Amino acid sequence: MARILFTTFGSHGDLHPYLAVGRELKRRGHEVTIATSASHRASVEAECITFHPVRPDIALDDRALLEQIFDRRRGTERVVRMIGSRIRETYEDTRPVVEGADLVVTHLSSVAAVAIVEKLGKPWVSTVLAPAAFLSAYDPPVPAVASWIVKARVFGPAFMRRIWAVARQVSLGWVRDVIEFRREIGLSTAEHPLFEGAYSPKLVLAMFSRHFAAPAPDWPPKVNVTGFPFYCGRSPAPQDLLRFMEFGPAPIVFTLGSSAVGAAGSFYKDSVEVVGRLGARAVFLTGSFPQDLSSNLPADVFVAQYAPHSEMFPRAAAIVHQGGIGTTAQALRSGRPMLVVPFAHDQYDNAARVRRLGAGEMLPRPRYTVAAATKRLRKLLENPAYTQTAAALGDQVRAEDGVAACADAIESCVHIAPRHHS
Repeated sequence: MARILFTTFGSHGDLHPYLAVGRELKRRGHEVTIATSASHRASVEAECITFHPVRPDIALDDRALLEQIFDRRRGTERVVRMIGSRIRETYEDTRPVVEGADLVVTHLSSVAAVAIVEKLGKPWVSTVLAPAAFLSAYDPPVPAVASWIVKARVFGPAFMRRIWAVARQVSLGWVRDVIEFRREIGLSTAEHPLFEGAYSPKLVLAMFSRHFAAPAPDWPPKVNVTGFPFYCGRSPAPQDLLRFMEFGPAPIVFTLGSSAVGAAGSFYKDSVEVVGRLGARAVFLTGSFPQDLSSNLPADVFVAQYAPHSEMFPRAAAIVHQGGIGTTAQALRSGRPMLVVPFAHDQYDNAARVRRLGAGEMLPRPRYTVAAATKRLRKLLENPAYTQTAAALGDQVRAEDGVAACADAIESCVHIAPRHHS
C-alpha cells in the first residue's frame, strides 16, 4: 500500500482534519506520516500515526505570541512571515520524509514541502481548509484586515479582481523569504506561494462542505469539494460537565477554540455578565489559560478547560465561538444557532458565511461588549428562524462523509482503487 505524508502547521484546527483522514487511510492499510510542529506529537501518536517533527515549533501555550497572531490587522501577515523566515530549516527537516513518501498532502502553510515535491518531482495533493483561501472574485471572502472590502462585491467580479490583484501584490512582500529561497534552489518564482503556487496541478481538496461554500468559476482547476473531515478525539467530556448539560435547560456554550483562547482578553468575564442578563445557563470552555474569572461564579455557569465540541454543541441552546474553520464546522454539524465572534484570519469570512446562510449572527471581537452580545444572543434565542435554518443545515452537513471522500480522492492519486464503504 502507499506511504502517504501529510504536512501542516498551526493550531489543532490545522491538524485535526489530517488526523481524521490519516486515521481512515491507515485503516485502509496505508502507511501514514504527519510532519508538523513538535507540540503536536502526542496528538498524532495517540492515533498510532507516525509523527515527524518539523521546525518551527509553534508554541500554542505562548500567550504573547497568540496575541500577536490574533491581531486583526497584522495577524495573518505575522504568521506568513514567520513560516517564510524559517523555510530553510523546515525544508531541511521535511526533505528526508518526503523522499520516502509515495504521495505528499500539503496544507497552505506547507511552502517548504511544496518546494521539495517540485524539486524531487514527487506527486502531491494540496488542501484548503476554508473557502477564504481561494480569493474568488465571484464569491469574495471577507478579509479580517479590511472587512469593508466585501461591500465592493456589488460592482461585480471584474472590480473584485482588481481589488484582489492589489491584495496579492501587497502579500508578495510577506513571502519574500519564500521566493528568495525558491530562486536559490532553482525553482520557478512566477507563481504566488500563497495562491496558485500552493495548489497542486493534480488535485486540490477543498475540505469543507459545499453547503458552506459552493464552487466558484475562478477556483483553481482540479478542485474536489469533499465535505468537512470531522475528527473526534480520544478525550471525552468530563462526567460532571455532561451531568450539568443534561439536568436543566440547554446552556449557551462559549468557546474560542484551541488558540484564540490565548488572546481572549475580557471575553469570558464579559460573557458571565451576558448570561446573567439573559437569565441563561452557560458552559465556558476556557483552555489552559487563566481567563480572569471569579471563583464565585453563578451556579448556572460551568467552566471547563476542554470538552469535545462534538459532544457539547448538539446539547447547546446556542454556540458562541471565534469562527475558526474547525469550530465553525462542528457548530454547523450540530444544527444549533451560533454567534460568531471573529478575531482574525479566515474567521471573518467564516462568520459572514454563517450569517448569510441564516444559521447565526456575527459580532467581531472589537465590538463584543456586554450590551452588544446580549442583544445578539437574545435575537438568536428568540427568533425561531435561526434554529430552524441551523437545524436544516446541520442535516445537510451530517449527510456528507468528508473523511471518506478525502481518503478516496487521495487514494486515486496513488493509483489505488477506492474501496466501497457501507
